[in-house]
Amino acid sequence: MKIVVLVKEVPDTYGDRKLNLETGLADREASEAVIDEIGERSLELALTYADAHEGTEVAVLSLAPEGATATIRKGLAMGAGSAIHVSDEALRGADLGLTAETLAAAIRRAGFDLVITGNVSTDGSGGMIPAMLAELLDVPHATGLSSVEISDGAVSGTRPVESGVQKVSANLPAVISITEALPGARFPNFKGIMAAKKKPLEVLTLADLGITADNPEAAHSIMLTIAEKPPHAAGVKIIDEGDAGEKLADFLVENRLA
Repeated sequence: MKIVVLVKEVPDTYGDRKLNLETGLADREASEAVIDEIGERSLELALTYADAHEGTEVAVLSLAPEGATATIRKGLAMGAGSAIHVSDEALRGADLGLTAETLAAAIRRAGFDLVITGNVSTDGSGGMIPAMLAELLDVPHATGLSSVEISDGAVSGTRPVESGVQKVSANLPAVISITEALPGARFPNFKGIMAAKKKPLEVLTLADLGITADNPEAAHSIMLTIAEKPPHAAGVKIIDEGDAGEKLADFLVENRLA
């Protein structure tokens, strides 16, 4: 079985994250770059299965700037057998449509039985990517899973819904996305870090994948404006002079909160 795991380099969630007001893109120089935690959990799921099933091939795939190679190699140090790094200046600021199209082309090129990804990234919150990938790859998908079971020809799991827990399953090949309910990632050990330097890491461009970033037939989203978030304003303070209830009711009505 071949499992492709999507990982993404994001600004450290524990650091300050800012937007470049000229480009509308995340300022990736403002904080340290790391693999998104949900991507690490996705990789842990794949590696756990591979540990118990000899012959399983695990590959990490990332669409990231040229300088993200070191970050991607962490996936190799954790235990993945190979990595694919899609890097092209034309992908700078790519919307979900172009991102999904590019990732799907890379996955198709590599071959797969199962694609595992996180349900949403911490920087762009692109939660539609897993479903878009499944559509482009023409395979079933099961998203937002809080538990996963992988077998030779199928994948199943559960996800919370408003009225309880939903059980879902799909035949392979398939795409799944997981939530933070899955176990955290293992730490790369020294042996893994040294081995990662010798593992294959293929760098691909849009030309290698046959993708055109400015295809006029594809409906890509366009950012019209970008503005800095206004500072947090002080709230309204109500002093009880015997009429606090009336003032509170008036405030709720005035702000359409009641």
